[in-house]
Amino acid sequence: MVARSGARTAMSDSPVTVPVCYRHPSRETYVRCVRCDRPICPDCMRAASVGHQCPECVAQGRRTQRPARTAFGGSAAGREGYVTKVLIGLNVLATLIGVALGGVSSLFEGGLFFSSAGPIQGIGGVIAHAVTVTQQGAVVPGDFPSLGDVYPGVAGGGYYRLITAMFIHYGLLHLALNMWALWVLGRNLEAVLGPLRFLGLYLLAGLGGNVASYLISPDSLAAGASTAIFGLFAAFFIVLRKLGRDTSAIIGILVVNIVLTFSVSGISIAGHLGGMIVGGIVGALLAYAPRARRTLVQAGGSAVVLVVLVALTLLQTAALT
Repeated sequence: MVARSGARTAMSDSPVTVPVCYRHPSRETYVRCVRCDRPICPDCMRAASVGHQCPECVAQGRRTQRPARTAFGGSAAGREGYVTKVLIGLNVLATLIGVALGGVSSLFEGGLFFSSAGPIQGIGGVIAHAVTVTQQGAVVPGDFPSLGDVYPGVAGGGYYRLITAMFIHYGLLHLALNMWALWVLGRNLEAVLGPLRFLGLYLLAGLGGNVASYLISPDSLAAGASTAIFGLFAAFFIVLRKLGRDTSAIIGILVVNIVLTFSVSGISIAGHLGGMIVGGIVGALLAYAPRARRTLVQAGGSAVVLVVLVALTLLQTAALT
């Protein structure tokens, strides 16, 4: 016979504690952050590769994590196309200013590609020597006394024209064609190069085309974003080659545009070819810079291109004056 002992099982008097969210003490939860092991409620859960993390651990991870980069070292923010959109906005803004100065008719007069040159072309287009509003054929000098009658050319110190000219257009169709090309090329290039590299490419190509126009045709008034657009075409071809993608489509479009450049009167051949050459050079620097010293080579090479363009401009000014 087995004797029973008089011992009894002791029961704990303390209640079981339910964990609460460390950020919301009134909410019970059994989920914990996989990094810091603190309890978190559904509002504080951030999905991770395994389990969930709390907001503080997610923020700390972002601060310590290297930002994503494109194949050419640029920021992944270029996928949003912010620079492309801003450039299009600036071109449209310049057109609106031109309408304010020369009237709505300045958008439509003068043929298929170009309108009659309004005051804004005289103010900001590439030309070596001084021009007057009367020479532009849009208004008489007395209409805008606050602007003055004479606008200095590049040789007279108006070097700003080499930049402003790439944002000025001769009419609505001229603007529309260039902005369509910028929208198509710009978004793709900005996505693979990053915003800063793409902006540098655009400005250097546009500047290169305007400097070429100043060198070859100093007395012909020139304006338009096509100097930069041709540079984007050349750079896009180089980038596609570097990435091992098909380039047949871009070659066809580029050939068509080159043929139009030589066959349509009034187009700046020097501006288009100059922009294409400079865009190709900068595009090659961005695409083929060695990975170990990529940023240094890209920035240094672009700076050299800028110095060469500035030197050519100053030499031409000295020759003209």
